[in-house]
Amino acid sequence: MNQIKLNGGLDLLGRLMLAALFLNDGWTVISNYHATAEYLSQFGVPPLMLVPALLLQVGGGLLVAVGWNTRLAALALFLFCVSTAAIFHNQLNDTNEQIQFWKDLAIAGGLLLLVAHGAGIFSLDSRLRARPKKK
Repeated sequence: MNQIKLNGGLDLLGRLMLAALFLNDGWTVISNYHATAEYLSQFGVPPLMLVPALLLQVGGGLLVAVGWNTRLAALALFLFCVSTAAIFHNQLNDTNEQIQFWKDLAIAGGLLLLVAHGAGIFSLDSRLRARPKKK
């Protein structure tokens, strides 16, 4: 197997792993919508923000998974992760919250790599770029 295909496969696997996190969390929020809305309220976040957050998690997760508009989706999810860390996991004297804070920042770091390098060869972005332009 050549290095380009190996790297492309690793890019795909990494994207799918990142996307799975957001898609799973989105499904959990949908399944527990009212409890999640109450949780947001405890932090001063209006429950109406849950709808755009869900759209971002599920939509962004799907875009990253298939590798379409990957850099934009990854940037939006990066901002989401940093915001989540700052708003919900800022009690750094609590060990669990500290773990959640750093986990969110680590995920954000992985998303920044997608912003910087794109989705890789096994993606819709790559396929669309390779298609001949119509005149």
